[in-house]
Amino acid sequence: MSQVEQYIISIPDFPESGIVFRDITSILRDADGLKLAVDEMMKCLDDVEFDAVVGLESRGFLFGMPIAYNLHKAFIPVRKKGKLPRETIEAAYELEYSNAVIEVHKEDVKPGMRVVLIDDLIATGGTIKAAAGLLEQLGAIVIKIVCLIELSDLNGREYLKNYAIDTVISYEGE
Repeated sequence: MSQVEQYIISIPDFPESGIVFRDITSILRDADGLKLAVDEMMKCLDDVEFDAVVGLESRGFLFGMPIAYNLHKAFIPVRKKGKLPRETIEAAYELEYSNAVIEVHKEDVKPGMRVVLIDDLIATGGTIKAAAGLLEQLGAIVIKIVCLIELSDLNGREYLKNYAIDTVISYEGE
């Protein structure tokens, strides 16, 4: 078990009955918890050669930015549609109860660029796969996906089986 897990608050029946929500804001409010989470995610990148960190809106920004800063790498945001001011490329994908669209600035991603995707959570893998597809469409190579938490019973890892994935904490069931 990762020491980061002690900072996560599990909230039963949120946002609906039968779901246990894993609240990462309890990590962010504690300087030791935040440092530990970022450090453990960075360890997943030991000996990985890459050009940029790509963070998924919005919680991927919370962990991706300090990782990029600490490793002296560029940071590229993947945002919800309509939030980026320059020319973008977009991808639509399905969520559990709806659809969503994400986008990235076209000029931020260069062909052959080696990137690492950072997010807080792998659940079904839909958002991460859409982001990886966007980057690959622009010619980037997704070297690794790193997330703080994995909800293993939702099979996101299987959906993302063509990518190298590391997570710090894995929860099964609930």
